[in-house]
Amino acid sequence: MEMIAEDIVIVGAGIAGLATALGLHRQGVRSIVLESSESLRATGFALGLWTNAWRALDALAIGDSLRQQSVQNNEFQVFSADSGLPTAAIPLQAHKNQHFESRCMRRKVLLETLHKELPKGTIRYSSKVVMIEESGLFKLVHLADGSIIRTKVVIGCDGVNSVVAKWLGLQNAVDSKRSAIRGFVEFPEKHGYEPKVYAFFGGGVRFGFLPCDETGLYWFCTYNQSIAHFDENAEQDPVKLKEFVLSKTRDVSKEVTGILERTPLDCISSAKLKLRLPWNVLLGDITRSNICVAGDALHPMTPDLGQGGCSALEDSIILSRCLAEAFLAKPRGDIADDQNANEEFNRIKKALDKYAKERRWRSALLITGAYLTGFIQESNNKVISFLREKFLARYTLRIVLSVADFDCGKLLLS
Repeated sequence: MEMIAEDIVIVGAGIAGLATALGLHRQGVRSIVLESSESLRATGFALGLWTNAWRALDALAIGDSLRQQSVQNNEFQVFSADSGLPTAAIPLQAHKNQHFESRCMRRKVLLETLHKELPKGTIRYSSKVVMIEESGLFKLVHLADGSIIRTKVVIGCDGVNSVVAKWLGLQNAVDSKRSAIRGFVEFPEKHGYEPKVYAFFGGGVRFGFLPCDETGLYWFCTYNQSIAHFDENAEQDPVKLKEFVLSKTRDVSKEVTGILERTPLDCISSAKLKLRLPWNVLLGDITRSNICVAGDALHPMTPDLGQGGCSALEDSIILSRCLAEAFLAKPRGDIADDQNANEEFNRIKKALDKYAKERRWRSALLITGAYLTGFIQESNNKVISFLREKFLARYTLRIVLSVADFDCGKLLLS
């Protein structure tokens, strides 16, 4: 039975896992990333990155490189999904004398950029974690191939169905009773759309699209399962997915219809939306001794604030900074090795407790805010629909901007 030793093991090579590894690397701390798939997973087409995400990417020293591969959106524009008429518009460049940054990034580009900046051999593919075991001051991470890794820290960045979160005793994410259909369109030449976030709310459906760059458009359609009456058996049929979205947006505009009809079937996907109950984040163990969770393993949420990937990047900067403080502290030369090991263990525990303290309330608020925003945006209640068009649409946009105005800080050596 093979056993190797590593200081820090990160489970999952998604956004949170790669960004945490890169944050540690930038500060001179080594880690390895365990990925269950055979290669880098670039699932999903694109994601919106707001001001807080770009601050995190700047801390990782890859923000400027990624900006060159995206366009800056200058306005958030909302329309009624029933009439197609505009209901609210907020300029993003100078809202309330603040500068907000909103860009849509191809997910593959983001993951590959993070991967490229990591030292060779950081990611260990085909490494599925099956069990985590206590071993004194260490954790033993058991893999499906029979190998074991003895480590000082385990970080779970393994998504909604996290093995690490289950080990911590966190409750499973719950079904929000909503689903999302997403698509991506690549135009042979420039698509011609202005750099804006276009969103359509109403009738139990939330539809939107935004440019990634001059040729690519990303679109999404989230819907309330009980209101929209979509056949769940068709969730993996891209033809029926496209037909459903077209039926829900037929009154919006010819441009939207054109975008949907142009979308290739292999560029359409569907998923049920899940979230971790906010009180589970507030009261549950998101860290314990030398193990913790980050990203979707910590705070799965509905996409209504556009903060899933953004908050994962926040986690990564704060977590890697806390751990770097613990690992870069010089050991005392006047005490025995076992005493130094105990002191290091206590520093790690305090570092993770500090991380948990910084992320617990923020995560719970994002989960709650996203759920409530989605409820308002998709409701077909006549009173809420009226208020949404007259008042609530602009109010929910301000919530989106306010939660994006968060600074996770710098790395120790950046």
